[in-house]
Amino acid sequence: MPRNERPRYHTIGEVAELLGLEPHVIRYWEKEFPQLRPRRLAGRRLYGPREIELLRRIKHLLYEEGYTIAGARKALSERPSPSRLLADLRRELEALYRILNS
Repeated sequence: MPRNERPRYHTIGEVAELLGLEPHVIRYWEKEFPQLRPRRLAGRRLYGPREIELLRRIKHLLYEEGYTIAGARKALSERPSPSRLLADLRRELEALYRILNS
């Protein structure tokens, strides 16, 4: 994104549709994950790129990796090791490769 361009913010409904979640799930996660703090404008939640990426990570940990809320909270608070990052990246690339070749 160019320096002078501001990130686009999305409503909870837009984010829910984008991620395949219900808005009430996102509101619940806001209570459970302190690092998830959308902006508020006139009482409306607005999610930027950082919040959307965090929601994707939470969804992945809970729905795909099978973490509990407490486990996902702990995993997000820990700094991942370089080997863990590489393993995660490899797994994602292999999944993309399978999708492209199917």
